[in-house]
Amino acid sequence: MADRPTVLVLGGPTAAGKTEASLAVARRWGATVVSADAMQVFRGMDIGTAKATAAERGDVPHVGLDVVDPDGAFDAADFVALADRTLAAGGPVVVAGGTGMYLRALQRGLVVTPPPDADLRAELDAVDDLHALLRTVDPVLADRLHPHDRVRLVRGVEVFRQTGERLSSLQDAHAAAPDRVHVVGLCLDRDDLDARIDQRVHTMVGAGYVDEVRRLLDAGFGPDLKPMRSLGYRHLSDHLLGGLPLDEAIRRTQRDTRRFARKQRTWMNTLRYPEVRADHVVAALAAAEVAFGARAPRGS
Repeated sequence: MADRPTVLVLGGPTAAGKTEASLAVARRWGATVVSADAMQVFRGMDIGTAKATAAERGDVPHVGLDVVDPDGAFDAADFVALADRTLAAGGPVVVAGGTGMYLRALQRGLVVTPPPDADLRAELDAVDDLHALLRTVDPVLADRLHPHDRVRLVRGVEVFRQTGERLSSLQDAHAAAPDRVHVVGLCLDRDDLDARIDQRVHTMVGAGYVDEVRRLLDAGFGPDLKPMRSLGYRHLSDHLLGGLPLDEAIRRTQRDTRRFARKQRTWMNTLRYPEVRADHVVAALAAAEVAFGARAPRGS
């Protein structure tokens, strides 16, 4: 795949400085920034997702922001399609974000399988021992799955019934395939990340985070929507609708964001990008030279 595109990827946990580093690269190379953040695709969710500001977007083209309403659907396949269109348009591309599933899908692609079949799923949901059923059609996958993992057990049987192929075989073929894009990647992190997260939550609240959540609720995006159950949106909804004290909502948001950052680090470990814990902009600019070449069209 000598003709595969090259992309600079700045991954890492929330509040690590990915936006600052991506803007520095984009300004010097005239690059487009593609957000790899599963929450930033939602319109109206700006402060709580730490989107690039209007001024930053006016200076640097961004893709992947404000794609759907909070009650809309967007997944890793949609992200890959969006990133591919951006790469096909030409010019340097910086992918920045902490959604590890999106980053892996961009680099490795997704296993191609048929869409779910509602009738078949209803039939399989009635089966008591799905693990035993899966073992009859895909014993390799059955060995990989816990007997109580009904979602994946159903999917394994479903794919075999739909295609006549074992999902484990499709997964193994996918794992052996070359990367679909050439990634020059960094994992940006911080030794003081917990403190940065705590401070950023306070900064967001000062910038109007509570009012942002109120506007979403008033617009009909209820607290049971998946995006509205994420991090601070969940707790600030509880503050506005359920009387949770604001200081407790802030504390829970800080706590959950720190936990989320640890999960993001686990994802980043699977991607094996070199880790940078200081001088993020310097490291990102050096990586951009590897990805795009030393000349900077817009100057420094």
